[in-house]
Amino acid sequence: MDTKWKYYAGLVAVAAIWGANFGVSRSALETFDPVLFAFLRFGLAVPCFFLLLRWKEGSVGLPWKVKLQLAAIGLVGVTGLEIAVMYSIKYTTLANASLLNVAPWPIFAALFAPLFVKESFSRRLAIGGAAAVVGVSFVIAGGEEGFDLSSDHMIGNLLAFGVSIVGALYNLCCMSLMKRYSSLRINAWIILFGSLFMLPFTLGSWGRVEWSGLEAGHYAAVVYNVIVCTVVAFLVWNASMFKIGAARANFFRYVVPATAVVAGLLFFDEAVTGWQIVGAVCMAAGLGWISTERRREPARTLIETPGMSPK
Repeated sequence: MDTKWKYYAGLVAVAAIWGANFGVSRSALETFDPVLFAFLRFGLAVPCFFLLLRWKEGSVGLPWKVKLQLAAIGLVGVTGLEIAVMYSIKYTTLANASLLNVAPWPIFAALFAPLFVKESFSRRLAIGGAAAVVGVSFVIAGGEEGFDLSSDHMIGNLLAFGVSIVGALYNLCCMSLMKRYSSLRINAWIILFGSLFMLPFTLGSWGRVEWSGLEAGHYAAVVYNVIVCTVVAFLVWNASMFKIGAARANFFRYVVPATAVVAGLLFFDEAVTGWQIVGAVCMAAGLGWISTERRREPARTLIETPGMSPK
């Protein structure tokens, strides 16, 4: 039986989790500085990753050369990306940041994939990807805020576009390392290094939080971010991406803004426009078209290790 559908389902589920997090985290960010909140998310996830790694695989170590690689990936792919996303939102509109962070990412992943892994860019992927790009553009730019290309937002726009390029490279670097090590082991060390590098950026933020005044909703938002959005989501996404291929998998990031729109409707009574509905249908059609293609692989150069099953 073809099991690829469970990996596509994993990608959709994770993207929906990340999209719903826009609604979950919005109220928490009124209390926490954004970089501090990101640090809590990743920093508190570190012991979870390493305990799980020890339990599943019996060890947590890696060669020093690999640790140095993962330190660089964590610095750029966790610390750098998270901070860049925050500042892109600060210096441009939310619609601009969402569109430029999300839409080009899968395209760059598909273009750069042959440099890291043996993946082909098929005609079906091109057609389905194009439909998904159009769809997600309607979902984001079709909202009330729209898309603004004025010079006032140029810095934020460039930061957001840079996130797509660096994010695609980050995914592909993880893919190449998962030929030798499990998704769980790679994620544990990347999150550890990313958290350590992020810590200095939070030093001025701890004292501004009224810790005694935190309510159940704040703790729930932190737990959701740590356990669901980071530990579970990162493991499922990377394991599914390893099986499906980076080029195909990253187009499923387009479910994130669609779910964010639904979260805005449910949590904050935000309006959904006709263009957004059209975009969601177009995006779903494109992703469905991509997922029906049978992936051609070379005689298994991607060596599966114990612990590479989706978590």
